[in-house]
Amino acid sequence: MPLPLSPKDVWAADRPGRLAAAVRRDPYRIYVPNSGSNTVTEIDPRTYKVIRTFRTAREPQHVVPSWDLKTLWVNNDLGNTLTPINPLTGLPGRPVAVHDPYNLYFTPDGKHAVVMASNDKQLVFRDPHTMAVQKVLPVPCAGVNHADFSADGTSFLVSCEFSGQLLLVDTAAEKILQVLRLPGQRGMHAPMPQDVKLSPDGRFYYVADMMTNGLWVLSAQPPVRILKFIPTGLGAHGLYVTRNSRYLIITNRGEGSISMLDFVTAKVVRKIKIPRGGSPDMGGISPDGQVLWVSGRYNAVVYAIRFSDGKLLARIPVGKGPHGLAVFPQPGRYSLGHTGILR
Repeated sequence: MPLPLSPKDVWAADRPGRLAAAVRRDPYRIYVPNSGSNTVTEIDPRTYKVIRTFRTAREPQHVVPSWDLKTLWVNNDLGNTLTPINPLTGLPGRPVAVHDPYNLYFTPDGKHAVVMASNDKQLVFRDPHTMAVQKVLPVPCAGVNHADFSADGTSFLVSCEFSGQLLLVDTAAEKILQVLRLPGQRGMHAPMPQDVKLSPDGRFYYVADMMTNGLWVLSAQPPVRILKFIPTGLGAHGLYVTRNSRYLIITNRGEGSISMLDFVTAKVVRKIKIPRGGSPDMGGISPDGQVLWVSGRYNAVVYAIRFSDGKLLARIPVGKGPHGLAVFPQPGRYSLGHTGILR
């Protein structure tokens, strides 16, 4: 894989202005998959206006930048297809047949796509361009959905939403190294792990737990160990690293808030509440690092929230059940998938 720009910060390539050559001509857009409407909505973030909405196959879940940043893939989970979008024009292309593509990732060397086949209980390694199957890896858990890779790219941690488990997977060997079960907390529902993010120094994984209402912190060096739990808010769901690598952003879907965790102190230092509530789910940070764009899963809207003062800049109506929103382009050299894990 490309060597990290800094041995102390895996996110160093994500600074404002560090756009890759492949995306410098692409217009700045917000791409919103509406799972309940079977559509994708495209928004101009400068005017907060909807540019277009186009239909997809059933239940689009996430919009995922390809490893080379030249294609955006719409994951039509129940439609069993991926719809490519040309980010230069914003126009969709011919769908590609892929079974159960709940979510999509790419290995750090760019040689493999990894489909999170949630219903099939599989990780499916595919050609990153044609999406032809290379290997099918059955998983001993239910609801594989989110992941992130270690600093050296040799392994990745996968969350299993419906069984409260985590998997550590060997990237090159394409095999499971370790299975962990989250312990849960007294008085809480069973754990339901969601998004996964690596700390800037590569030492820890953070895993959002929607039912335990916070973050699990795990050691990133194999064998992975569960270290502690940090409460953040009801329905902790999406995780995003700020462009200065100082904070981890957590969307608390169950209470309509955004938490900010300081990576140095491992403490929540701020909470932004959406006026009149909401259901912030998945999204991304603007290229300049000033605004969080996030879908309102149960409110059929997209929120634009300014970090400096926590102001809600816009609440934009979209389709039903907006989910894995992608901000594009973003700084970074290559994409590891999901809604834009760029390094």
